Amino acid sequence: MKVHYTMTSQVTLYTDGACSGNPGPGGWACVLLYNEYRRRISGYEQYTTNNKMELTGVIKGLESLTRPMPVLIITDSQYVKNGFSEKWLENWQKNGWKTKSGKPVKNIELWMQLSLLQRKHNLTWQWVKGHSGNEYNDMCDELARNAIIKKSGIDEKF
Repeated sequence: MKVHYTMTSQVTLYTDGACSGNPGPGGWACVLLYNEYRRRISGYEQYTTNNKMELTGVIKGLESLTRPMPVLIITDSQYVKNGFSEKWLENWQKNGWKTKSGKPVKNIELWMQLSLLQRKHNLTWQWVKGHSGNEYNDMCDELARNAIIKKSGIDEKF
């Protein structure tokens, strides 16, 4: 199914990450919603952290878009959401990728990727409580955990 986007179209991107041990084997997932179009994507990393998987879910979802779009990102990760809504990312860039305390920013390579994607897309952020019965957040959680179990990605429409 080919999707045609307009300037007023908005994609809703649900995302989640999981880790078995922290660090340990990890999985990430996202669900993209656009009108009647639905897509699930997930993947696996052998040795990673939960925060890396949370960031990767957002990155992979945004990278799957074929053109600049307004995107509502819904995540249960305060870490990821606050990177944007609390201006952490902006401040880290101004401070030469150092935190307030002068330490190097963790997961810098992923934050840099997100920074580039933020310039391409118009992003809006929303936090949702994890494991609270939100259909698509729960779906992302299950996909991320299953990616760890299966050790392979899923890329399918539903």
